[in-house]
Amino acid sequence: MTTVNVAGVEVDTRHWIGGRRVAGSGTFEDVSPLDGQVIAQVSRGGPAEVDAAVAAAKAAFPAWAGMPAAERAAVLHRVADGVEARLEDLAQVETRDNGSLLRSHRRGVMPRVAMNLRFFADHLLALEHPDFETRGHRNHVTWDPAGVTAIVTPWNAPLMLATWRIGPALAAGNTVVAKPPEWAPLTASLFADITHEAGLPPGVFNVVQGLGTEAGAPLVAHRDVRRICFTGSVPTSVRIGEAAARNVTPVSFELGGKSPLLVFEDADLDLAVDLAVEQFDNSGQVCLAAVRMLVQDSIYDEFRARFLDRAAQVRQGDSREESTDIGPLVGRAHFERVDGFVKRAIAEGARVILGGEPNHDLNTATGGFYYRPTVFEGVDHTMEITCQEVFGPVLTLQRFGTEAEGVAMANDTDYGLAATIVTGDRERAERVSSQVRAGTVWVNCFFVRDLSAPFGGSGRSGIGREGGTWSFDFYCDVKNSVFAPKGWN
Repeated sequence: MTTVNVAGVEVDTRHWIGGRRVAGSGTFEDVSPLDGQVIAQVSRGGPAEVDAAVAAAKAAFPAWAGMPAAERAAVLHRVADGVEARLEDLAQVETRDNGSLLRSHRRGVMPRVAMNLRFFADHLLALEHPDFETRGHRNHVTWDPAGVTAIVTPWNAPLMLATWRIGPALAAGNTVVAKPPEWAPLTASLFADITHEAGLPPGVFNVVQGLGTEAGAPLVAHRDVRRICFTGSVPTSVRIGEAAARNVTPVSFELGGKSPLLVFEDADLDLAVDLAVEQFDNSGQVCLAAVRMLVQDSIYDEFRARFLDRAAQVRQGDSREESTDIGPLVGRAHFERVDGFVKRAIAEGARVILGGEPNHDLNTATGGFYYRPTVFEGVDHTMEITCQEVFGPVLTLQRFGTEAEGVAMANDTDYGLAATIVTGDRERAERVSSQVRAGTVWVNCFFVRDLSAPFGGSGRSGIGREGGTWSFDFYCDVKNSVFAPKGWN
């Protein structure tokens, strides 16, 4: 079968290459985390499909790059229109595919897909740098399209995180080959249909499905790829970086996190508890999550009691139900990985004060991969549970004394993607935010994102910044043309 019905939506399971559907020589199983059932047999790509997709993107590049910016922007707005017209289909399919909340897909994730496209289409039209003079010579800066862009995306928000890169890459005039996650590939296929219906020229956007070792590896190593974008784990980024280095291909990496939530004694405790509970969102499968809760001594006991009371009320269940707060982990392999972290933490001496095990009742009833919201106490900076990214509903709780100690604990990590600070003192907020090492710092809030702002990580959390003009700086070859004041006919 080349199509499958998922949540009442017909999804083509073949690759999308050069404006047409292409079947692979084999398939791989796509399993829903809601119930452990196989929902699709998906075409399994490899070097041959990658070569075909890159060749199609390379052939389409000159015409797309040469299209006037206003016309490219108009096409992207039509794609966004198509996303909005099929928002419910996209939400239903992605919930079935990766287990994230249906209400989140409807209200936030899928609307953000359209926003990604519209924002960068509009930003393209406003992109400019004023000319400037050097000893009477005029300098003129332009952003020239770079070429074929490889985009490798994760499974926790596959379409939204893909279009965060697809939007600026296409707006810049690049062509794209996307490799969706094998654990949640289906909305990428629907998106390909939407781009076709919107009139995106053949070859400008391509999708090659498959496993990372079989499809992702030859894609990032391809000599005709001019930009590589990856969101995922540090070990995978190392392999991609090695492949990119051989071709001197620029990379943009958004990697893992072990972000702190710093709660100071002058904080609004209601707000602090709200923000802490929010870190269980998407079953903790959020790279930005503030999983290391650091609380000042004088309010530690009260925060602990109030947080545990609220966390115990988090409702876990079927992601399609409106009343569900968190759903399952994405699949069995990841479920076992998270459980391994928890078991090793207990063996190291960490104390479980909430959860600490799979949701056996729910898993038995559904066949899914549900893990109870978990909190550890009695941890220190040497333990694996405080050092390595778990990417599950697992938080640690620690106390600190002085402000300086809190900042030091926040920075005691190889990662630096984000940090969240809760304080009622404006001067402290400014002071601490300047001292914390992170690509994004939220003060008395969480997950507030403006697409014009720079986004990326420090340390092992990534390479580069995207957002607004920073995205175009990456997806383009930025050129400076210098004009002499004389010599004109």
